Amino acid sequence: MLRTLALLAALFALAFHTPAQAYGRYAHGAVARIALANASPATRAKVAAMLRQTALLQTPSCRAASPEDASVWPDCIRAMGERFSYTSPWHYQNIDICKPFDPASACKDGNCVSAQIDRQVKILQNSTIPQSEKVAALAFLIHFVGDLHMPLHAGDRGDRGGNDVKSSYGDYVSERLNLHSVWDGQLAERALTTPPSLERVYSAEERAELAAGTTEDWSREAWGASHDVAYALALGGDPCGPKPEGRVTLTNAAIEQAIAPARLQVERAGLRLARLLDEALDPTKAFTPERRR
Repeated sequence: MLRTLALLAALFALAFHTPAQAYGRYAHGAVARIALANASPATRAKVAAMLRQTALLQTPSCRAASPEDASVWPDCIRAMGERFSYTSPWHYQNIDICKPFDPASACKDGNCVSAQIDRQVKILQNSTIPQSEKVAALAFLIHFVGDLHMPLHAGDRGDRGGNDVKSSYGDYVSERLNLHSVWDGQLAERALTTPPSLERVYSAEERAELAAGTTEDWSREAWGASHDVAYALALGGDPCGPKPEGRVTLTNAAIEQAIAPARLQVERAGLRLARLLDEALDPTKAFTPERRR
């Protein structure tokens, strides 16, 4: 009976799994809420004021008036065709997990998620840029910090972030499931509905520890999680062994092992976004990412 209920739950989750809603519903929204709970009161007020101006985006089919809507707006607009097609490579930077960490190889002309995080912060800090572009930059920043911390947006094995790796989720098997979609959807939901809630006000010590570093540091960290967790658990412990020819099985034991790392990435993303929003919206603070090689 329990197995049947688990299968029905997985089917229900899959029925509502769309690229714009899956990770957004369970992770992007959580990242935004953690960030705003831990940002300064002045930052929260400025974010709320900017989100009241989202009519400037001229995307009525893709709302961004709330933090949760803004957190998935960059995914929503990808369905609007040529107008926003250029933003597609901004959501990821798939660096080979079986080679030395090399962000430059995945970031040609700034078309990767870490470079775009830095860019959106600079846009928000620039008083000469039109408000419509600043509102878009806010939504992009909220979203991209979440994307950077999803391991399969940071590292892969030449398989489009695990999209080419057919996968099962415990006992549930579907032709629509792949390693990326599992981490985007079912695993994200499982991790974020596992208590205790991550949506709280963190101590100053916690914020200082978890929000430290640069976008390159965070990229390396997520790339490491792709190697050590996402691929290692899916491929039986050897993330750089022979590429699977058929479907990989993310066992129930592997799912349990993935929960804590998946939660930690969302926690880090939320607190780092809080820091970036404070830096971007407070003219007395400066964001100075390390020079890229």
